[in-house]
Amino acid sequence: MSSSKKRGVLLMNLGSPDSTSVKEVRKYLMEFLMDKRVIDKPYLLRLLLVGGIIVPFRAPKSAEAYKEIWVKEGSPLIVYTRQLQQAVQEKLTEPVEIAMRYGNPAIEDALDALMKKVPELEEVIAVPLYPHYAMSSYETAVEHAKTIHRRKNYSFKLSIVKPFYNEPRYINAVAESIKPFLKEDYDHILFSYHGIPERHIHKSDITGSHCLQSPACCDTASPAHGFCYRHQCFTTTKLVSQKLGITSDKYSISFQSRLGKGWLEPFTDIRLEQMPKEGIKKLLILCPAFVSDCLETLEEIAMRGKETFMEAGGELFTFIPCLNIHPLWTETLASWIKEYDNGDTGMILQ
Repeated sequence: MSSSKKRGVLLMNLGSPDSTSVKEVRKYLMEFLMDKRVIDKPYLLRLLLVGGIIVPFRAPKSAEAYKEIWVKEGSPLIVYTRQLQQAVQEKLTEPVEIAMRYGNPAIEDALDALMKKVPELEEVIAVPLYPHYAMSSYETAVEHAKTIHRRKNYSFKLSIVKPFYNEPRYINAVAESIKPFLKEDYDHILFSYHGIPERHIHKSDITGSHCLQSPACCDTASPAHGFCYRHQCFTTTKLVSQKLGITSDKYSISFQSRLGKGWLEPFTDIRLEQMPKEGIKKLLILCPAFVSDCLETLEEIAMRGKETFMEAGGELFTFIPCLNIHPLWTETLASWIKEYDNGDTGMILQ
């Protein structure tokens, strides 16, 4: 490496159950949904909701959904993240490990693995694989990693890559991953982002008075945008569309995977029902909130979403895969580390 420091790289993703058994899915959902940044209710109320209502009802259904997408090597999310690790490792001299916010491999285990590979480890560059800032994704991954770093009293420095929703090379990678599908005859492109509660947008508003206060809040400059998931989703969509020369009448945004009321709208499942009736019969759909295909993309969108759209009168439904190990994406990740080694701290939060 060009830097004199002894470094390691940690790629952090969301996580997955260890198997498709209801027991393992229940364990995973309990860890995930009991996170105070995911369901931001007081602990006892959260425990009642999650342990007494949500997980008992959801675990069997989720287990069946995971069975629909599970591959020989395991969960697609884990498989794709490991493939990403290997692809990035080929471009770097620093050792690269992966970790999940929930489930395995755990962040602590990944950090210990880096220390074994580099006994005099001085710094770990953590890359949360979330393009956009949200309490329930980027923030919880970063804060959990920091907590483990403090608790274990590691001697190395922990540096974090910031959200990359508008980073030009990321935008280019997304655009290039879409480009082959534009050769198809299509009516519309739907950018489906993972939904979050509106209250999370308010909580993340560092000004306390900007987000969701006006119809044009996401288009009005504000320091709040650095932490606003909604603004960042709109920005990614706009930049990618501009890169591809797609006019505003040919694309739109929706939000999927809602859990309860008061979540960001419009909802993806509702839009998929409505679009054929509006004359949109041939649809391209992608999920830019994810860089690796997972349950929410492969089962919720590519399977159930397609069924909804086609039953509503659609004629063609094309799911565009996540970046996964797209060459431009792996090169982008490696370039951030290389530039940091050369003294450019633009993508790294100190």
